[in-house]
Parts: sequence; structure tokens; C-alpha cells
Amino acid sequence: MSSPGAAWRLPADPDAAKACCAAGYGTDAVALLLGPSYHPGGTELTRRLARTLGLGPGSRVLDVASGQGTTALLLAREFGCTVTGIDLGTRQVEQATAAAASEGLDRLVRFTVADAEDLPFEDASFDAVVCECAFCTFPDKAHAAAEFARVLTPGGWVGITDVTVHGGRLPEPLSGMAAWIACIADARSRQDYAQLLSAAGLAVERTEDHSGAISRMLEVIEARLAVLAMTAPGTLAAAGIGPASVQPYTRSVRAEIDAGTIGYALITARKPSP
Repeated sequence: MSSPGAAWRLPADPDAAKACCAAGYGTDAVALLLGPSYHPGGTELTRRLARTLGLGPGSRVLDVASGQGTTALLLAREFGCTVTGIDLGTRQVEQATAAAASEGLDRLVRFTVADAEDLPFEDASFDAVVCECAFCTFPDKAHAAAEFARVLTPGGWVGITDVTVHGGRLPEPLSGMAAWIACIADARSRQDYAQLLSAAGLAVERTEDHSGAISRMLEVIEARLAVLAMTAPGTLAAAGIGPASVQPYTRSVRAEIDAGTIGYALITARKPSP
């Protein structure tokens, strides 16, 4: 395993990085560009993850970095799971809580502000932990993985979907704080993620390549940006974004996707039974 962070620019202040990510994903700009689903593969990949983990009625699930609640609500609505979602962003937790109430799912889903690297739950509290497009943003991934393992029941599952990066250092535009918030700057290879989970005592069962999902998401962002630039330039300006600021970044990401450097993966791991 390559040493964590060896080829990436880690933030000098991890707490500041986490706060910046939480604030970034609570902005109107992100909602404008990404729409209802904030991760590649959208709800279809979430369903695949849930089926792979064998989730169903009665499954107690922790959704780490739950954002506006899209994954947690889907797991409750379609699979009957009881879900606790955590996020560092107060605004996101409030939005997710309101969405659960509006769908009548608040009996199955609750959201709270918490840190993935310091989970406020007892040992063996959950049957599954899911984390979509967020593990890569945690400054201390090894500690987060250990926390996932701690709160799982023996035989419980971890399932992550996340951005992957292969082949060393990313170019300058993709190594700063904006790229960190966009889940790229400290993304790792599938092998590195698997080894982080293994080091936490979890047995990796499956790794899948879903790199096409990140290409499709980039296409959606570019299309939404083009439409908004024509139909609602004032809305873009009010959100502090525009083609001139976003297009150089998306071009850099596209080049790395085409080169096979940036991809997307689904990984599952199980906590051994005694």
C-alpha cells in the first residue's frame, strides 16, 4: 500500500478541511450543478450497493456523510431499513430531516451532526455502514475505517462508493482545496481503499469498477452549467459560479478520466464474527 497522502497534498489543518467540505456541500452552487444526487452513479448505484450488502427490513444502517439524505431516504423507502445519517454540515442535516418528515419516513430515518472520525455511537450499534463519495474526503481515513468497524455488529457490512485515483500525483488544478471538496484531491486507488478497510479489521469481499459513472456525472455538470448559463445567468452569478470558473476545472477532470487516472469504485467489506 502506498503511504497515505504520499502523492497528494493534504490540508495543513484537517479540521479546517472537514469544515470546508461540509460548508461546500451545503451551498446553492453545488445543488445547482449536481442536482438531487451528489455522487456518481446516483440512486441506481445506491440500489446496487444496498443489494450487494443484503439490506432489507430491520437492517440498522449508518449513512456516513449523509448530505441532504438521498441515500438514507432511499434505503428506508425502498429497502425498509432503519437509518441513522450523520453529516458535519448543519444545513444538510436540517434539509435531510425536513425531507424525511415530508416523505413520512421520519419513523425510520434520523439525521444528526457528527464526525466520521469520531462516531457518537456505542460499539456494535449497526448492521451496516454505508458511505457514498465521502470517504476520500476524510483527512484521517484509517481512523474513520476503524470507527466504521467499531460500530458494526460482528458479521456486519461496510459499503462504500467513491472516487478513485491511480498513477500518482494529480495536476495542480486538481490538488487544492476546491478539488478536495470535489472528492478528488485525496482520492486513492481501489487497492488503497481496500487496504485501509483491511487494516481496520474488515474483510474486503468485493471491489467493482464503476468509472463510467463519474464520466456521466461530469457530463451532467457540464450540461447543467451550459443550460443555466443560457437560461439563468443571474442565478449562477448569485451562487458565485460560472462557465469561466468551472470549465477549466471540468476540462482537467475530463482529461484525467480519459487517461484512466480518475475513476469510481464500489467496495464492500465485512466485520468477522467471533
